[in-house]
Amino acid sequence: MEENPLIDMKQVFVSRIPIRWGDMDAMGHVNNTVFFRYLEQARIEWYGNLGRSGKAGVETSVVHCWCTYHRPLYYPGELEIRTYAGHPGKSSFRIVQEIRRVDDPETVYATGGSTVVWMDALTGKSVPLPHKMLELMAPENGS
Repeated sequence: MEENPLIDMKQVFVSRIPIRWGDMDAMGHVNNTVFFRYLEQARIEWYGNLGRSGKAGVETSVVHCWCTYHRPLYYPGELEIRTYAGHPGKSSFRIVQEIRRVDDPETVYATGGSTVVWMDALTGKSVPLPHKMLELMAPENGS
């Protein structure tokens, strides 16, 4: 993984998710596996914001995911998940997400990400990224 995973990434979405009592484990903090659920929920909300309904004949498949935990999270609270996208290939792109508390927005509690492949839902084979997705990830300065 790169030293700074946000290099050449563009912020594309912000989601808010509540920390639930059931997210905690026996240690009294949010269980490490739940962080992946937070990242997934924010990613799916972003897809919905793009107009993807899951019935468009294409799907996305996560082929790699990771999470680096910086600080523990505790109930109660509300999270802000900042989603960044970039590094598009022919049929794949990368997502990096930061998990922050709404009441402590300067602190990154975890950083996670995934590599996602655009796929034909019928054949299960990768297909080229749509032009809309490539435009979304294009650098602001056009470089």
